[in-house]
Amino acid sequence: MDKWLILDRDGVINYDSDEFIKSPEEWQPLPGSLEAIAQLNNAGYRLVVISNQSGLARNLFSKETLKAIHQKFNSLLADKGGKVERIYYCPHGPDDECECRKPLPGLFRKFADEFGVSLKDVYALGDSVRDLQAAEEAGARSVLVRTGKGRLSEQQLLALAKQNPLRSVPVYNDLASFVNHLLSGNIKV
Repeated sequence: MDKWLILDRDGVINYDSDEFIKSPEEWQPLPGSLEAIAQLNNAGYRLVVISNQSGLARNLFSKETLKAIHQKFNSLLADKGGKVERIYYCPHGPDDECECRKPLPGLFRKFADEFGVSLKDVYALGDSVRDLQAAEEAGARSVLVRTGKGRLSEQQLLALAKQNPLRSVPVYNDLASFVNHLLSGNIKV
């Protein structure tokens, strides 16, 4: 049986920006993230990326530019010996009422259907509360990383701890620290 992980892109794999990542030049990997993905691959894990890309709806970049950003990511990742199976992205804005924009679980369900995966044992790493909400709604196991918007999201979770179903979400400093814990056997999928 295949072992899978779901990763958010901006803030988990690469540096995030409140101004959006609008070009391949702006896309810069976080330290250790590409190596962590390669480690996962070498340990038999398959990965997909699920990402909101509302910059498309806001006309900040084109689909061709997004493709070039993803080509840069895949090329740099291949140089480290890693790969992702697919990159799913929502091209809609926050007011478009689609089913694919996180915190809704549409892209998680699309991935599960396309690859025939049960999400109940699949970790989904994100840096925002909406990443966690989408994972939980889809039945995946959410994990928060402190990179990107993660520290702010951690504070939001702590503030809502009593009534928040996400209060038990594990938190790691970054993708690499999660991978080190997972591969050392400190986490069971």
